[in-house]
Amino acid sequence: MIRLYNEPMSLHTTFRTGGPVDCLIKIENAEELKGLIKELDDKNEKYYIIGNGSNLLVSDSGIRGTVIQLGDDFSDIKIDGDNIYAASGVLLSVLSKTARDHSLTGLEFASGIPGTLGGAVVMNAGAYDGEMKNVIVCVDAFYDGEFVRIPAEDMHFSYRYSICMEKKMIILGAMMKLEKGDKEKISAKMEELSRKRREKQPIEFPSAGSTFKRPEGYFAGKLIMDCGLAGYSIGGAEVSEKHCGFIINKGGATSTDVYKLIKYVQSEVRSKFGVEMEPEVRFMGEFREV
Repeated sequence: MIRLYNEPMSLHTTFRTGGPVDCLIKIENAEELKGLIKELDDKNEKYYIIGNGSNLLVSDSGIRGTVIQLGDDFSDIKIDGDNIYAASGVLLSVLSKTARDHSLTGLEFASGIPGTLGGAVVMNAGAYDGEMKNVIVCVDAFYDGEFVRIPAEDMHFSYRYSICMEKKMIILGAMMKLEKGDKEKISAKMEELSRKRREKQPIEFPSAGSTFKRPEGYFAGKLIMDCGLAGYSIGGAEVSEKHCGFIINKGGATSTDVYKLIKYVQSEVRSKFGVEMEPEVRFMGEFREV
């Protein structure tokens, strides 16, 4: 277990922004996690779990409390026939490549999502018509002081949602059911999706991926583009001209810049189309309303 005090969260988020957390603790295994959660609960201290920070916007003033980051023991992958079990710290890019290498199809959609399995389970991550709920059989979690296994149907997966968002549940791993496939075809599909991302998404800049959830009946990026906001910036934060659904750190952005731009985009879309844009990004720390 490693404890880092006043650790800049800009080092742990894909936006590359964010102030210091009081204490960041890197946990190596599930038993360490259990002991730490008991310690924090006994002290009534706030804590947050993160993976690689790919869907987070941390306040410039930082986070009061403890951030827990899952370490090396949470990066195991096991293959058993058509089943693949992965711990929560496994990057989706690594997971999808491992599936490919074993001629298993079903995770190609996840190959370019810049997050870990744990975060993907929590928010039912998806891309290119694929979602985690389509492959998950069951989830291992730490909940209410116990290690539990939860069937997929009890996770209540829906668009960018799982029951984890309402309960203090820490994802430890998940079992996924895939299908046998042709390794070359799987590789070709992953390469095609990678090409699409390079062409259509601003992956060359720090961001948190898609900034907004897809409003029912609309596309977030098109609504923003139709408001004339392509390239609109506040400080170092910019609505990507390449894909308006992304807010990027064009250089030197603060979390406040990003937050203000998110609020401005919401206001403009609401004013022009009467549509509420719900952020896909999770906010940590305190942000002043703008």
